[in-house]
Amino acid sequence: MAGMLMIQGTSSDSGKSTVVGALCRIAARSGLRVAPFKPQNMSLNSAVTVDGGEIGRAQAWQALAAGIPPEVDMNPVLLKPNSDIGAQVIVHGRSTGNLDARAYHHYKPIARQAVLESFERLRAKSDLVLVEGAGSPAEVNLREGDIANMGFATAVGCPVVLVADIDRGGVFAQILGTLACLAEDERALVKGVVINKFRGDVSLLQPGIEWIEAQTGKPVLGVVPFVPNLWLDAEDALPKSRGSQPAPDDALRVVVPALPRISNHTDFDPLRAHPQVDLRFVRMGDPIPAADLVVLPGSKSVQCDLHSLRQGGWEPYLRKHLRYGGKLIGICGGLQMLGRELRDPLGIESDAGTTPGLGLLDFVTTLEPHKQLVNTAGSLLLGGEVPVRGYEIHMGVTEGPALSRPALRLRYGNDTRADGAVSGDGQILATYLHGVFDSPDACETLLRWAGKNDALRVDHDARRLASIETLADVVARHVRLDGLW
Repeated sequence: MAGMLMIQGTSSDSGKSTVVGALCRIAARSGLRVAPFKPQNMSLNSAVTVDGGEIGRAQAWQALAAGIPPEVDMNPVLLKPNSDIGAQVIVHGRSTGNLDARAYHHYKPIARQAVLESFERLRAKSDLVLVEGAGSPAEVNLREGDIANMGFATAVGCPVVLVADIDRGGVFAQILGTLACLAEDERALVKGVVINKFRGDVSLLQPGIEWIEAQTGKPVLGVVPFVPNLWLDAEDALPKSRGSQPAPDDALRVVVPALPRISNHTDFDPLRAHPQVDLRFVRMGDPIPAADLVVLPGSKSVQCDLHSLRQGGWEPYLRKHLRYGGKLIGICGGLQMLGRELRDPLGIESDAGTTPGLGLLDFVTTLEPHKQLVNTAGSLLLGGEVPVRGYEIHMGVTEGPALSRPALRLRYGNDTRADGAVSGDGQILATYLHGVFDSPDACETLLRWAGKNDALRVDHDARRLASIETLADVVARHVRLDGLW
């Protein structure tokens, strides 16, 4: 059976995903068959696997770092929040329905069995499995039935390395406090600590390192510096609109409403990183700036997010935007919002009923229990046929006259089918395809369509791979790998 190591964090966003991804790349470079694993993930950013299931987006890019295709066993339990107290529960890549927090607590024994089955399958075909925790193991209110952190580690006897984020401050309190919240057998599994996101002279940190080692008896295995401009898929939190570089004065202005249940906002990473694009996420209630292009993103609760959009004043803004010649794209849930009606007769995403859409394209969407999960490729149909690829994750079936002017033509096995729509005046484009900006040619074409006539061709996949290599190099230099292994 494979070796195993679990990376847990003192908090959310401490850097668990990036450390696991870096270690996957380092291990793969040395010839090991390595696999990432996250027992339970809560995220609205997901990916479609080669075996036709759905997992957290972070595990998909960690698989890329490991040099293997993503599969459902890498994230056997995925929770996709659709309200403040409930989520869609996805087990082994498939939706099992919606549960509130209390109901999911009772469901955990079933989820635990799925987690252990997936883990054993990965171990059986790997030399090393690198496990990522969720949130923090110090959440004592969630300890009962835990399958995400120490509950999993103790069940399989997995050694743990704790990652602490020094950038947010209080790193020694984070480490000491987290260990104090653990039971004795859990603390015994923690073999060391990695301090992450450090800025400055590491020699000034040495007295603190010596103190925390003396207080805890746990070695500090490394201090990883803060690395700017890494382009890696975010697990969940909405990223900054741009990287550290300011947008040029003549940049294409792109605005994305930050919906309360926005999903797969990784669709916009290629635009955030593009040197000629000024992309801004605008939260509900904030002033909406002028734009050349507005993109309505995916949503886990389309009717509720459409209501929020209206409450935030976006409907008159979009009509004015189009009147003055602006361009508008709807992706997945954003596509559904553009139509005449959203029908949810079974109450799949919200209370059963029908909600009027924005009425900008002549079609109707009906939510059905079956979720479309597929990786696909084909052509973007804007003045020709431009290569495009991506994935679909949606539960809606859309029908109507507007679909007679498709935006894309995509391959599904041996079949080719039209997708989405382009308005008669050419100002609105709608598609179910996530990742439509990832393909360099498609991104360039869409930016030119939106008004950036001198748009550059930028390969975001190459940039993502370069970020993985950079991250692995940094971790290899600053973490004592011999001690860690």
